[in-house]
Amino acid sequence: AKIRERGAVPAVVYGQKIKPVALEINQKKFEEIYKESGESSLISLKTENDNYLVLINEVARDSLTGKIIHIDFYQPDLKEKVQVSIPLVFIGEAPAAKELSGTFVKNISEIEIKALPQDLPHEIRVDISGLKSFQDRILIKNLNLPKNVDILRSPDDIVAQVVPPAKTEELEKPIEEKVEEVEMVEKKRIEESEQVE
Repeated sequence: AKIRERGAVPAVVYGQKIKPVALEINQKKFEEIYKESGESSLISLKTENDNYLVLINEVARDSLTGKIIHIDFYQPDLKEKVQVSIPLVFIGEAPAAKELSGTFVKNISEIEIKALPQDLPHEIRVDISGLKSFQDRILIKNLNLPKNVDILRSPDDIVAQVVPPAKTEELEKPIEEKVEEVEMVEKKRIEESEQVE
């Protein structure tokens, strides 16, 4: 409680090559950095005695207030690739959605990648202005990835597309056919019951 009164949050730094170190982090400053870097960018964490290059591994929040109550920082080995989940940020406008009244569909909103900690991107931007027709697709292999980043998905997985609007006529047609089928069955039952009598 006293730590929070000072505007700080308890935290811990751990890694394969260091013993866990307990810290106090300025909450306001951390929120700003977290907003910019997320959990996939390497950040410099300076203390009185040391300077750690870390990833934000976990941020625990109070379930009622949403305030941060604890932070876990992980110091990775800079020579070993790490696996993290990176958000996709969609930019631009899809002509097929605007001009053809289609619906833009995001099939994938984040992807698992593997890279050295210093090569990890904060996000991957996806330009959707190339979606000009309902046949156009953005696939994993079309993503503009930074150098030395391995993506852990099939290259032909669909990231985004524009689907055509549902046509009212097509939706109504099967219903009409089913109604006719029911009428035929009812007619047959009546004929059969008349024969029995």
